[in-house]
Amino acid sequence: MKKSYWLLKSEPDVWSIDQQKKAGVKGAEWDGVRNYQAAKNLKAMKKGDQCFFYHSNIGKEIVGVVEIIKEAYLDKSDKTGRFVSVKVRFLKKLKKPIKLEDIKKNKELSHLSLIKQSRLSVMPIDSKSWKILNNTSKI
Repeated sequence: MKKSYWLLKSEPDVWSIDQQKKAGVKGAEWDGVRNYQAAKNLKAMKKGDQCFFYHSNIGKEIVGVVEIIKEAYLDKSDKTGRFVSVKVRFLKKLKKPIKLEDIKKNKELSHLSLIKQSRLSVMPIDSKSWKILNNTSKI
């Protein structure tokens, strides 16, 4: 089965890549998503999919990679019962974070939701863009 790629946004003063790393192999619940499009993306995630971890508001940069270890289930923090969570495990912290301003300068990435729908907190990343961004982080 083909692996899919995603980007998850978190404000680092709420949940940071370092906190995710400390969660260890048991991972952490990715909850609190209240946007229907973002929730639909969470529901589409499969175990083994990989996600860029993006620090929003402070930093505005991709700082690491996490993996889906539990597919969508009811978000316990949602009293309406409409929204879901996934569980993610830390894979790596990037040697060099990828800043949003640098992503915007790359014409091959101009189609990404990160640029087109800047408020969306959970979004798909196509495999070509995933490779481009991974190569960027090694520079």
